[in-house]
Amino acid sequence: MTTAEGIAAANARFLGLGLPITVRPRHVYAAGDLALLVVDREIDGTGPGGRPLRIEAAATDVTRRGADGRRRYVVDNPFGAGPGPHGA
Repeated sequence: MTTAEGIAAANARFLGLGLPITVRPRHVYAAGDLALLVVDREIDGTGPGGRPLRIEAAATDVTRRGADGRRRYVVDNPFGAGPGPHGA
């Protein structure tokens, strides 16, 4: 996903679960205003229908630092190079 709309649409499914998302940085590579992040993401809790739900993935993301100093996602790949979500 590389547009704000695409990123929001892709993440809406996860955010709509209403479960906490834990993100643990594994690697951060910065060059100027760009940064590549490799992170471990985990969603864990009770999903739809009262069933346990756990989604784990190694994600890759790219951020860009804006003029205000804040970083914004320009590429969001929640499942990195691994398989897609299971149970979502």
